[in-house]
Amino acid sequence: MFFSRVKSALLENDPLAKISLVDQLYADLISSHVDMSTHENIDVIEIPGRPSYPELVHPAKVARRKLSTEQGRVALVHAICHIEFNAINLALDAVYRFQDMPRDYYIDWMKVAAEESKHFLLLHARLAQLGSHYGEHLAHNGLWEMAIKTQHSIVERMALVPRVLEARGLDVTPGMIDRLTTVGDVETVNILKIILHDEIGHVETGTKWFRYACEQENIDSEATFISLLAEYGVTTGNGPMHIDARQQAGFSQTELNALS
Repeated sequence: MFFSRVKSALLENDPLAKISLVDQLYADLISSHVDMSTHENIDVIEIPGRPSYPELVHPAKVARRKLSTEQGRVALVHAICHIEFNAINLALDAVYRFQDMPRDYYIDWMKVAAEESKHFLLLHARLAQLGSHYGEHLAHNGLWEMAIKTQHSIVERMALVPRVLEARGLDVTPGMIDRLTTVGDVETVNILKIILHDEIGHVETGTKWFRYACEQENIDSEATFISLLAEYGVTTGNGPMHIDARQQAGFSQTELNALS
């Protein structure tokens, strides 16, 4: 059964094995070779499958280094690699958690999982080029914590995970690209350009299904988004927003005003 297989992928600890499961699930789904029977009981996944390293700590304890040094670039690539690994689990949980959505919803989020897997592999290979590996540095678990908080509501999940937390990547990636270009790290820049392009689509997927869920509940999407920002106390963080990317991802001007 499809949802049982998604759960198995979500709980898989080995990143490369997880990615193999994701690729097969996505291929089977778009080929219609799956049984979409829903589960009577959907388990709460408090901790998704992940390797024993990296060690997870409070975000304040994750070291920040200057990108002018190779150590600093390794730390940055490792941090993004961890984000992409988390994003695979988030996409899988969006599929497993909400089993009463249209088929296109599952196709969309399995595509996201497959693209996040591609990003992880690119960064994983880049770490090896830099003499490092995933798990060598400390990391944090902030994205998954929001997944737990929003597991009861498709509206809240779509609003706050892809459209707030993951959308921050749209804002910060151009600055990282600029700084890495300055120090001549062309290889990492090329990976980040791929990620930025794909992430606009991932956030847009969040927008699409957030608005669908609001329509199903007969609530106004803009007003709901703004009220959830206040309820959860979330912001865009420091630095400017990438307005063009966010508009491509479906944010209205009212929503952008609320975020800013």
